[in-house]
Amino acid sequence: MTTAYFSHPACLAHVNPPGHPEQVARLKAIEAALSAPGFAALDRRAAPLGTEEMIRRAHSKAFIDALHDAVPETGWTQIDPDTTLSPDSWEAAMRAVGGVTAAVDAVLAGEVSNAFVAVRPPGHHAERARAMGFCLFSNVAIGALHALETHGLMRVAVLDFDVHHGNGTQDVLWNESRIHFASSHQMPLFPGTGARHEKGAYLQINNVPLSEGTGGAEMRAAWDGEILPWIEEWGPELILVSAGFDAHARDPLAGLHWTTEDFGWITDRICDLAARCCGGRVVSTLEGGYDLEALAESVGLHVEILMERGA
Repeated sequence: MTTAYFSHPACLAHVNPPGHPEQVARLKAIEAALSAPGFAALDRRAAPLGTEEMIRRAHSKAFIDALHDAVPETGWTQIDPDTTLSPDSWEAAMRAVGGVTAAVDAVLAGEVSNAFVAVRPPGHHAERARAMGFCLFSNVAIGALHALETHGLMRVAVLDFDVHHGNGTQDVLWNESRIHFASSHQMPLFPGTGARHEKGAYLQINNVPLSEGTGGAEMRAAWDGEILPWIEEWGPELILVSAGFDAHARDPLAGLHWTTEDFGWITDRICDLAARCCGGRVVSTLEGGYDLEALAESVGLHVEILMERGA
């Protein structure tokens, strides 16, 4: 068994305006890092196109149609101050959805032990009826709902260690009792959600805010002391990860002080949990991370550990 790596050249064609932090170079930096000899054993797969049926589990048809119709022939359409569409954004977004759902299929079929999905645009800020925060569709939530509806799972976990709260994931999954969602994130910070009192309709959401300046020791205490035991008690059949690497101390968009090694630690702990609960079945998908060097280093270590644990 091995680790699958899902990506697609179309995800390089989603082009934000010059100076935008969510840039094509992010994916190029990851691809360069994962081209090293140590990653030769990755099972590299092209992310297929997602379908409207998949997306409608998380978003309304009216929202999907409006987003599709807003894609420009040239230049950019501004969705909000942070979020834009360019001519090839639609295919990129469909590949992002398709990559996550195909990774879920591959892991649940036993073709691979786990998977990392390197796609863009990211997804965890996309709410049920609003694209925002660089995100168009709620990729990881769609993947979790796909596991329920297509594979008949009854208990899925979504873990989010991006520095920003996954408000979109939370919004989409607020009324879904079969999915437990846990997030650590800097607060206060964009998007302004993620307080402890936000618990979901079935108390299935666990938000753990971290203060600006929080380093690895405090993060490890939060995950080991609260998030991971809470998820283990739930006993998920599959774990999905919103893997944002913008809590790194070098990231320009936030103020947590994690190191590259902290991302390795959290990856290892998630794999430990998955080994105990669900046969090691983990699907991780890229969210944030805007310092290119820190992003490449952190993703490299994240994938290296997934490969070690999936061997």
